[in-house]
Amino acid sequence: MDLAVYFQSVLAQDKAAVVICNLQHEIIYMNPAAVQRYARSGGAALVGQSLLACHNPASQARIEQVVEWFAASPAHNQIYTFRNEAENKDVYMVALRKPDGELIGYYEKHEYRNPETARLYDFAD
Repeated sequence: MDLAVYFQSVLAQDKAAVVICNLQHEIIYMNPAAVQRYARSGGAALVGQSLLACHNPASQARIEQVVEWFAASPAHNQIYTFRNEAENKDVYMVALRKPDGELIGYYEKHEYRNPETARLYDFAD
């Protein structure tokens, strides 16, 4: 089976929104959590659109700055970009690279800091 199917399945199950962009800032993938989170902005219809169109000029400049930083070195792969106190999460931009280190895109990673409330190994439906 194609390994990409496994990776897409991992992203599809993630509770955090994942929006993947190419170097032209086109949204090429949104996991179900992202489609739901950004439903008021178009949801799945955002795929194929420019991520920059969803941001103000200051944020657009920051996104461009981060991508330039990613491109400057294969060691530049993740940068902290935002703290959302209301959702108790930190937000990062993460570089996407080919195995040889070539930059091919980026995504935004949300790390929630709330403790898990589910019971361990709760198999209930």
